[in-house]
Amino acid sequence: MSPFSEKAVSHNGIDANEAREAVRTLLRYMGEDPEREGLNETPDRVCRAWLEMTEGYRMNAEKVLSTTFEGTSDEMIVLKDIEFTSCCEHHLLTFAGKAHVAYLPSKGRIVGLSKLARIVDVYAKRLQVQERMTQQIADAVKTHLNPAGVAVVIEGQHSCMCVRGVRKQGAHMVTSSLHGVFRDNASTRAEFMSLITRRD
Repeated sequence: MSPFSEKAVSHNGIDANEAREAVRTLLRYMGEDPEREGLNETPDRVCRAWLEMTEGYRMNAEKVLSTTFEGTSDEMIVLKDIEFTSCCEHHLLTFAGKAHVAYLPSKGRIVGLSKLARIVDVYAKRLQVQERMTQQIADAVKTHLNPAGVAVVIEGQHSCMCVRGVRKQGAHMVTSSLHGVFRDNASTRAEFMSLITRRD
């Protein structure tokens, strides 16, 4: 049940009506009438949308990566082009793009590929900055899988640069976090970069 449905009264200790009133106040601050047709249901929709976009706060990285499988692979495992949408904590505007996650299994333990996509969501679906999100994803894989190495590269386009400020529509931000063999071994790092940049 959505915390903003008729039967729910609070979420995280905040009354649902209080949250809706905050949106109405913001609409009035913009010069709008929150009671006019087209906006009268907007406060409820906004609150529900924000809970959906920030569900990462209610996800647990350890639980996501807790199920591993016995494997014989000692080669790099890469999941690339993981689409994500996050929200910049500075302007509350979205940024979106693709994440590339790789690890080198240790002692034959591997994780289902869907878990790598889910771990991106754990941190993307929060108020974020891309630099921290990249590090958090890499740290989670490193901590819970204990691989010989982990690499994360994220490419993002930020609304806060496209619709306000410098208004640069085509600019993309690229961040990376490398650990273990991906940091220490140039050939391993080069192989990873080759795999994620190759377009078949």
